[in-house]
Amino acid sequence: MIGLSSYAGVMESLMNSAEEQQPSSLLANKNQKPKCVGGFVLVHAGAGYHSESKAKEYKHVCKRACQRTQHVFNCSQDSPFTNAGMGSNLNLSGEIECDASIMDGKSLHYGAVGAISGMKNPVLVANRLLSEAQKGKLSAGRIPPCFLVGRGAHDWAVGHGIPPCPSEKMATKFSLSAYKRNKRKMELAEKMDTGHNQAKKRRQSSENENGSGCLDTVGAVVVDLQGNVAAAVSSGGLAMKHPGRVGQAAHYGCGCWAENACNMNPYSTAVSTSGCGEHLIRTMLARECSAAMQSEDAHQALLDAMQNKFISSPFLASEDRVLGGVIVLRCCRCVEPQPSQNIQGILVEFLWSHTTESMCVGYMSAQDSKAKTHISRLPPGTVPGQCLAIEGGVCRLTSAVE
Repeated sequence: MIGLSSYAGVMESLMNSAEEQQPSSLLANKNQKPKCVGGFVLVHAGAGYHSESKAKEYKHVCKRACQRTQHVFNCSQDSPFTNAGMGSNLNLSGEIECDASIMDGKSLHYGAVGAISGMKNPVLVANRLLSEAQKGKLSAGRIPPCFLVGRGAHDWAVGHGIPPCPSEKMATKFSLSAYKRNKRKMELAEKMDTGHNQAKKRRQSSENENGSGCLDTVGAVVVDLQGNVAAAVSSGGLAMKHPGRVGQAAHYGCGCWAENACNMNPYSTAVSTSGCGEHLIRTMLARECSAAMQSEDAHQALLDAMQNKFISSPFLASEDRVLGGVIVLRCCRCVEPQPSQNIQGILVEFLWSHTTESMCVGYMSAQDSKAKTHISRLPPGTVPGQCLAIEGGVCRLTSAVE
């Protein structure tokens, strides 16, 4: 399956192509369509704080997500070590409300859900919204929704065949324990002071609980051999958030972005973000990073975007610490060293950058026997939210004519 009519479609495409490590034959008929023998996926398990004691578990999440690209988000969202879907952070009321979005770079369609409860994998609902929108208008010429929230999103999902998950099964021992611990801290802070000092303490406590250690999200960016890209992100949001709060994972241009190359843009680009949702929403970081990737030097472009459009953004001038992270890929047709009508190539540049203490990523092409994982950390002595780390690599993909 080549092309990105839906996020699920590209995942299936990458999974199928992973079984064909090398072209079995190279035929000379230039009228035939290319056979996909490769693809690339880059995933993240959130920008925040990843303790050394759980490093193996976080890396395992990313590795499984890459190796099972057909179900990349199902895999990541089901892990109790990440904050998306099952095991997400609980809000002030002790409930789980999730956000998710997905974007197809070929059609430029987008689907999202916000503050949705009772869904094990909210990104599946977002993907269904995207695919339904691609079918065209509803009866009586109505425009199909691309973004639903709360109970309406839940009921729409059930009505479209996505099974609900009982709330009591969504929380894990880990998330329940964290909720009880955070609630005790908030209650203690409220008892310590009254009046102005009480409000100040409550605000400081909230900032501490919602700091870089509580910002887990999962996301992915993918590309097939035609240069078609897609991006998705899913999150349970900040710990102890107010019920009904919708984070960047659901907002257009903030949680993810995907856009195929066109006359104006020489590169196909895909971005997925993580971090403090309010910071990412106010800067529309996903779209800003995608636009920056049209520059000649991808590394410098992302560095400038993170510094100028995020850390030093005038929209966040009042913030002491600006917390977030991105995974980015861009691709274009590459010139073959020995030109042939039978072989086509895609050059993929992939990067990640974060202002949080750490960010866990994994990546894999169909030619790789196993996924590579890495926990990126800020340089020693630097201050989270005021400086950044940036890393990445290059991958070359090939396709052969059948």
